[in-house]
Amino acid sequence: MEKTVRKIAPSAPRIPKRKRVAAYARVSSDKDAMLHSLSAQVSYYSELIQKHNGWKYIGVYEDEALTGTRDNRAEFQKMLDDCRNGRIDMIITKSISRLARNTVTMLQTVRELKELNVDIWFEKEEIHSLSGDGELLLTILSSFAQEESLSVSENCKWRIRKQFQEGRSTNLKLLGYDYIDGDLIVIPEEAETVRMIFLDYLSGMGKQAIMKKLNDLGIKTKRGCVWHEHSVGIILSNEKYIGNMLLQKTYKNNHIEKKPRFNHGELPMYFVENSHEGIIDKPTFDAVQAEMQKRASRFVKKSKPDSIFTGLIHCCGCGMNYRRKIANAGSKYAKPIWMCQTFNLYGKESCPSKQIPEDILIALTAEVLGIPEFDEAVFKQQISEIRVPEPNTLIIVFNNGRITEKQWQNKSRRDSWSAESKQRAREKQLTYLERRNLPCPQDQ
Repeated sequence: MEKTVRKIAPSAPRIPKRKRVAAYARVSSDKDAMLHSLSAQVSYYSELIQKHNGWKYIGVYEDEALTGTRDNRAEFQKMLDDCRNGRIDMIITKSISRLARNTVTMLQTVRELKELNVDIWFEKEEIHSLSGDGELLLTILSSFAQEESLSVSENCKWRIRKQFQEGRSTNLKLLGYDYIDGDLIVIPEEAETVRMIFLDYLSGMGKQAIMKKLNDLGIKTKRGCVWHEHSVGIILSNEKYIGNMLLQKTYKNNHIEKKPRFNHGELPMYFVENSHEGIIDKPTFDAVQAEMQKRASRFVKKSKPDSIFTGLIHCCGCGMNYRRKIANAGSKYAKPIWMCQTFNLYGKESCPSKQIPEDILIALTAEVLGIPEFDEAVFKQQISEIRVPEPNTLIIVFNNGRITEKQWQNKSRRDSWSAESKQRAREKQLTYLERRNLPCPQDQ
């Protein structure tokens, strides 16, 4: 057999795949200097990534004026979602404390991204999370970062409580006053609104009637929002309007969650008399307190069990919570629904949100939790809040910081009919056709 030689031409060299790189930047204060620092970080990382030949620039995720102890940072969560969807290979950030000051949050994030084969490069510490010693070093250093956060928190508490002991308040947003260099200065135009609220209440108007009057007049709260019964009640019971101050009415539960709590004796309070110029005279204020107590005594609150969803569903459009109501009450179509409080009080002109049927809410959260039937204990353990950014969309926020977005649709009435309901409807239609001597559908 004759030997043959065949030349095999070399294939075209493979172009190495560029690594998809993003950066994360955060500042923990909304002061101009800090925001300027954030802008500088964004410019630096954009230039750094785009100059590297082996990297593909994905973008810079930036969070403003949020602490590293919280899990609800919007850009941070967006970055994690992009990693889960396979859009990012590596993240660059300035230091461990920029990513998170909570050791648990830090390690959960690093481990999740490690499973996704996403590397994190911490510039200051010179650590790659995918390296052999990465997790051990991160555990040690993030513990230091959490202790630093605790130290900063304790220093802030000491400073604020020192101010309280000296009879000075912290920064306040109070209708009728401007807070200037630690002093409350009366704003005449806003003071007139405050006086009107007190006089209207003494004339017999209720909080809801005053709320509607203020909104009809186009008057906004100090924060530029529409009025609610609750905001009217805060005005009527605030001792600052007679020139006194009760300090440390609330406090934060801890330096990680930073959830406000009412002070029921856990911490000392400080009462300061004649701390600033009053807007309401004391006899008027006392008369309003007496009237509020008198009206409250007429109504006995019915004890009704709170729903598991109470206080957890937030409207992203207006910022108010959703409340539970019974739609079509008293009829055979009655069913529990959840509705934005602003929409409920003022209509879709003020908030175009949609009501959410409770059965859909239960089914959707069970699906997200991966359980066959809704379980309150599992829900409490895993879910911290539910956001409603737009109609028919829910954002489920987990306690570990994970976020899941879900779409939903109302069931049509036909889909909600049982087999018995459908049979009754059919029999009713046949009876009607026979009475009118009309052919049945199957006879046509």
